[in-house]
Amino acid sequence: MPYSKDHKHQSRRSILQAARDLFCLHGFNRVSINQIMRRAKMTHGAFYNHFKSKEELYSAAFVDSLKASRTARLVKGPLSIQNLVVLATSYWNLQETPSQELPGPETILFNEISSDNNQIQVLFSQAYSSLIRMLEIRIKALNKLQKQNYQIEPQQVANRARAVAVSLVGAVTISRAISDSDERCNLLQAAQEQILFLLGVNRNVLRNEDL
Repeated sequence: MPYSKDHKHQSRRSILQAARDLFCLHGFNRVSINQIMRRAKMTHGAFYNHFKSKEELYSAAFVDSLKASRTARLVKGPLSIQNLVVLATSYWNLQETPSQELPGPETILFNEISSDNNQIQVLFSQAYSSLIRMLEIRIKALNKLQKQNYQIEPQQVANRARAVAVSLVGAVTISRAISDSDERCNLLQAAQEQILFLLGVNRNVLRNEDL
């Protein structure tokens, strides 16, 4: 008996979810099709009923994470200082406790910096552009929210967004290679403070905001 469309859809979703989890944890080169299919609790042969290659699956997982990303939803929703802090801490792994959020496309920036795969490089560029756009939106919106008495220039916004990206990706990448848990915590805390400063978070507003 042939499988129903719903069964095929669910199988594809299972593969995508398994792939997204593993790629975000380990990166493209360190994940095999066998590992993905074991995590999805399916046979290796079933993979090719849905995807032609690991590269195609990686691309699909990236698009899937982009659609489901909490950052994408927050950009469209009302801005608050708390939203911003969540983005700069929990969601981007700038805390020692694991985030319960689904991994977002920006996680690609943590794993694929040195990739020489052309398809992965394209997705890396997309992830970077997505992150910068989101940061620019946040910086401009926060400037308005805090009723600053000066107009922030577009170039200032862009450069501040780039600086945040460098601080974020650098901190997470280095922290993964540090075995000393105390130093890792100190590094992440320093990065968190730097990122909030670059984003323009007023800590007095942060403390007084009704969470």
